[in-house]
Amino acid sequence: MHRTIAAVMVAASLASAAGAQTALPPGFPAATTSSQTADTFSLENALAAGGMPSTTTGNSPPSGPGGSGSAPLPAVAAATAGVDAATAARRVAGLRPNPEVQVQVENLAGTGVYKGLRSSETTVGVSLPLELGGKRPARVALATARLTRAQVQAEIAKADLRLRITQLYIEAAAFERRAEVLSEQAGIANNAFRVSSERVKAGDVGPIEQQRADVLRINAQVAADSAARQAQSARANLETLLAAPVTGPLDRAWFERIDDFGPPRPVDVDGTLALVAAEADVRTADAQVRVARSLRVPDLTVSTFARRLEATNDTAAVVGISIPIPFFNNGSAFVAQSRSEQTQAIALRNLAVVDTRQQIASAQTEVANAAATARAAGGPGLAAAQEAARIARIGWSQGKFDQIALLDAERTLSQTRQTYVDALAAYHDAQARLDRLTTPAPTNSGDDR
Repeated sequence: MHRTIAAVMVAASLASAAGAQTALPPGFPAATTSSQTADTFSLENALAAGGMPSTTTGNSPPSGPGGSGSAPLPAVAAATAGVDAATAARRVAGLRPNPEVQVQVENLAGTGVYKGLRSSETTVGVSLPLELGGKRPARVALATARLTRAQVQAEIAKADLRLRITQLYIEAAAFERRAEVLSEQAGIANNAFRVSSERVKAGDVGPIEQQRADVLRINAQVAADSAARQAQSARANLETLLAAPVTGPLDRAWFERIDDFGPPRPVDVDGTLALVAAEADVRTADAQVRVARSLRVPDLTVSTFARRLEATNDTAAVVGISIPIPFFNNGSAFVAQSRSEQTQAIALRNLAVVDTRQQIASAQTEVANAAATARAAGGPGLAAAQEAARIARIGWSQGKFDQIALLDAERTLSQTRQTYVDALAAYHDAQARLDRLTTPAPTNSGDDR
């Protein structure tokens, strides 16, 4: 009689624990269904809160309520300020040298005929520096190249911020799913301990089963609490980056969605941000060489003066020309330095081509592998683990399986679920990195005027 009652209690308790999720710790958002709910905080909401433009293609989910545009975050604000500074620097580079006004008084406060101001000579004139060797056009070209590089850097900052927001969102969503899995596992372990206690009281099994179930119950609860804290921390990190609250559950439907994928395809890296930035560095180095060469040509300073002779009250014109002598510094060292930097920029551009291609190929492989793992773990693998756990529960309740077989089946089911979550997180992370690597460069840039 006691054996029959215990079997019924085991089947009912474990079935209810496997079919329903246990309550999460206070403050942790409740799990959502696979359908999009009205208060879901989607990735689009997070990107909008970070000042990123809204999209509905690629790795981004459909937009939903909760996110709103805001001021640029520090990383983007710094890059935007860099563009403003480069724009101002370009205007400065186009300015010509200012003329100088000179006033000289000679032959005064001396002795004899030069006492006082009787024989003084006052000279008033203007000096105008004349830049030779194409210095101004070279300077403007260098400032334009730097402006283009600053614009590319601003786009890089935006792409990096988008990637960072996406990765934090993925991390938070993954930790929430892990917390759900481990919380459910803790509920199953807690029910298993209660049933084991009843079976010990009924004399069906020895006390060792109760002790074993108690250890597993404690460990499962510790793991569930730890996962809940990690989920809360991940959500707090996302809120810190966005400087905005993250309310409501995260988009579980998006997290569990896997887009179609095929064999890796070659990607043209010439239009990516990494290559455009490297090309901008090469153009800047080229412009720097042009500036260095122009500086080797000395400038002229033309002066015109009007001189008044106090003794006769007459005036006379004075004209002067000055030119520096490149004796100690003829500019060859600066040219050599600029050429070396130009060679370095070209080498780094070639290296960027190789690195970008390798990174894109690696990211494509990671996307495919993670997607395959997620589909296997979340499809036939999860179905097989669930069926094995169901059979183990029934067999244990009927006394056909021992407790070790049941615990092993439950552990396998929990690990399969966690593998599924980990594979989903790896898939979305690899897809986000692939999107970042293949982000097209901006079309707007500084001109060469």
